[in-house]
Amino acid sequence: MVRTALNDMGVHSEDATMVGDNMATDIIGGGQAGMETILVLSGVTSSTQVARYVYQPSHVVESVADLTVGWRGP
Repeated sequence: MVRTALNDMGVHSEDATMVGDNMATDIIGGGQAGMETILVLSGVTSSTQVARYVYQPSHVVESVADLTVGWRGP
């Protein structure tokens, strides 16, 4: 589904970032598509749950308010 969305937008996965609050859907989907991923802890997944997953997000933030245009991580 992520690849289809990227193709529809004409964007390469290296030029896109998946931002989501769910490790089991958003982060794995973005990672499998080859995207940088940002887990937002204000939703489904808590910080204590992150270590349980084999795959890991590129970055973890508390809220989308922590993101700004041009943000490149901590």
